[in-house]
Amino acid sequence: MTQPLVECIPNFSEARRPEVVEAIIQAINSVPNVYILDRHSDFDHNRTVITFVGSPQAVEEAAFRAIARAAELIDLDKHTGAHPRIGATDVVPFVPIQDITMQECVEMARRLGKRVGEELQIPVYLYEEAASRPERVNLENIRRGQYEALKEEIATDPEREPDFGPRRVGPAGATVIGARHPLIAFNVYLNTSDVSIAQKIARAIRFSNGGLRYVKAMGVMVEGKAQVSMNLTNFRQTPVFRVMEMIRRECERYGVAVHHSELVGLIPQEALNDSAIWYLQLDGFEPSQILENRLSEVMRTQSSETAPPQETSFLEALAAPTPTPGGGSAAAFTGAMAAALVAMVARLTLSKKKYEHVKPQMWQILEEAEALRHTLLEAVEEDAQAFETVMAALKLPKETPEQESARQEALQKANLHAAEVPLKVAQTTFSVMELAYQVAALGNLNAITDAASAATLAHSAITCAGYNVRINLSGLDLSLSQPLLDQIGAIENQAAESLKKVRALLRDRGGLQIPD
Repeated sequence: MTQPLVECIPNFSEARRPEVVEAIIQAINSVPNVYILDRHSDFDHNRTVITFVGSPQAVEEAAFRAIARAAELIDLDKHTGAHPRIGATDVVPFVPIQDITMQECVEMARRLGKRVGEELQIPVYLYEEAASRPERVNLENIRRGQYEALKEEIATDPEREPDFGPRRVGPAGATVIGARHPLIAFNVYLNTSDVSIAQKIARAIRFSNGGLRYVKAMGVMVEGKAQVSMNLTNFRQTPVFRVMEMIRRECERYGVAVHHSELVGLIPQEALNDSAIWYLQLDGFEPSQILENRLSEVMRTQSSETAPPQETSFLEALAAPTPTPGGGSAAAFTGAMAAALVAMVARLTLSKKKYEHVKPQMWQILEEAEALRHTLLEAVEEDAQAFETVMAALKLPKETPEQESARQEALQKANLHAAEVPLKVAQTTFSVMELAYQVAALGNLNAITDAASAATLAHSAITCAGYNVRINLSGLDLSLSQPLLDQIGAIENQAAESLKKVRALLRDRGGLQIPD
């Protein structure tokens, strides 16, 4: 099985101080399982683009550390450069590469944005697929007026209110974070120093002025040559070769020519294949005709055939003839399953334009459900460890009155903790039930039974947790056990009422024949 891979391509407003760039790279490299694929610094733009990949969790952490380091070292009040910018870390896009969806990248962007806003006190704007407002899909709209204008307007203009963080900017400026499809940063240099020609060509080819779809372009001066600087946002719809040919034709109009072109960062192999096929007129070409592609396919097939068996699953561990994991762990795992279903329904709602009016609620539900799911998964192991502590207390020596007293004290403490863990599971899972009711009431109607299934699983998890609370309290003094018994009883009653409400929604909103 392949592992999820996500790409991150942060842009930093620094290229003229190599030591600063190196410090940012060190911050990224400090996270295990993150691999830097490319770095590109442009002196005239005073901008560095770093491309790295890894597992989603590792990439998200590396992006945060890089943003934090850049904020320490880059002062926008002293920054100059040809490229528009609003922040020390100007833009941070996540791109799905392997076994990860765009929706998951959007969630990464939101988590990172919230963390940057709260912990670093940097205003954050969400863009592209993660945009919270239609007008923020395009990066240009967010960067309007650059850092200098944002500094003046952020506190008073409602349109400049950030998605996360304070309504003020410090020397690190603001950061734009989002998720997008693969983008090709492609620059074409002209054999002239007349930047006005590059600006005219950029105006002719960019989509916002009636040019090619999925092309963003501007004309700038770089290393004494006029440059058409571009971002190609969908190379499948507007291929690189078509952009290049249009630039060549525009150059003829002004009596200049293409001197050379360059890539900033990486380019998908498919984009180069398309250009080779077009220029060489390779009719009937198949990607499998590329030697490296065919070798990779063969090696991948052989690797999957010889891969060792996967680790024992939780269900297999549960079925094993060992005391742990047991019913308490099963309750926590069932609660986590319920939270996962709530998250699924929230995502199915977010993906539909029909439910745009409940999008803010769904984002909140999704984030809460995922946090609860992780808490409950941690409780699976926590419950097993609590029972192991009870078993260890039972094995303590009891030959002398002192030993017996110490053993009883340890046993009482261990049993109390073993009851507190499933009680916490029940409390956490009831929060999942409340979220299940919300997605059943507001979410995608086609998934209402999934929401109801989440509520039913949560109810079962609470019931199982209750059994484990009671068994672990059975040998304790009533003064210790009664408060916990009262709490679990109250949760069970609330859970029963909540399940009735969800079943009513199945009848009233879902139109299903559900008995009272």
